[in-house]
Amino acid sequence: MTNTLQVRKLSLSWVWWVVWGTSLFLLTRTPVIGAEKLKRYEFLQIRMGIPVNITLYAPSEAIANQASKAAYDQFRKIDSIMSDYDPDSELMQLCKNAAVAQPVGVSPELFEVLTEAQKLSQQTDGAFDVTVGPVVKLWRIARRREELPDPQRLAKAMESVGYQNIELKKENRSVILKKANMQIDLGAIAKGYAADQALKAMKAHGISKVLIDAGGDIVAGDSPPGREFWMIEIEKLQSESDAETPIVHLNNAAIATSGDAYQFLEIDGARYSHIVNPLTGKGLTTTSTVTVIAPTGMAADRLASAVSVLGAQKGLELIQRNNKTELFMFTLDAEGEISATVSDGFSKYFAAQHISDN
Repeated sequence: MTNTLQVRKLSLSWVWWVVWGTSLFLLTRTPVIGAEKLKRYEFLQIRMGIPVNITLYAPSEAIANQASKAAYDQFRKIDSIMSDYDPDSELMQLCKNAAVAQPVGVSPELFEVLTEAQKLSQQTDGAFDVTVGPVVKLWRIARRREELPDPQRLAKAMESVGYQNIELKKENRSVILKKANMQIDLGAIAKGYAADQALKAMKAHGISKVLIDAGGDIVAGDSPPGREFWMIEIEKLQSESDAETPIVHLNNAAIATSGDAYQFLEIDGARYSHIVNPLTGKGLTTTSTVTVIAPTGMAADRLASAVSVLGAQKGLELIQRNNKTELFMFTLDAEGEISATVSDGFSKYFAAQHISDN
């Protein structure tokens, strides 16, 4: 397998832009005018601490505004439930007030996300683990101070980590935290879930030709008028800046990228990712960019994070165990060599054959 994927250059008729802080880039061009009298509308708001871009096609500005408002309302709602920055969020209140080993009733949304998180934790033997919150907080402080976390504090934080310490009771939709000082961090799953809910909200308003970019977690609805797919670039490793960028086509699916291109700590020549391995408590030191295509934003979001921790081989095995899920991964080794890991089915999403110079 070659280290880079060659994609034909785009003509000047294509318009592209970058949303800062995202891991994926959206490409589009003026739609062919057809039977559907739909207009293109674009919206941008900051939600969940990230830019959330919505592109949709609607018959009128009023309908577009109603649909986008419903979508952003969902982001606001999910943030109020799952934020680990807001002390008043449902998640933070759960972690703060739950008595050890006592059930606490939670919202349907929080229970659903925790259920899916626990399933992936079991699949990965803890490589994906939302109880890693205390450790993540130490690494956030470390990046700000540009110094490694204190080893004693890190060891103390690790005592509260372990997905086995969460018990979910489906019969009464409750959560049991089995240890004191547990802190749940849903940063690797909540954005994708929020994008899924936003798409559902817009469909309820009759708008299905939608693309949502939530800080690099992208959820696509039906294709734009006159087009077969939405066209999306995959971000490359920085050291691969001269290589042409892979482009995928997508509709009614989701794509997410996980990597450390923007958030990392470098100490004495060692680079530590903002992505923390829950099994070791350390930031990842292997530079990689992981892109996952999955049926939902929540699935793509959590799987991309899990594969980052697992590495190429085990990550590919995880993807192969999940239906309708594909992987494209760049890895940079200690010698500076780039390797690509691609699941068998990812090639059908590559869009080179659908790009023309006309």
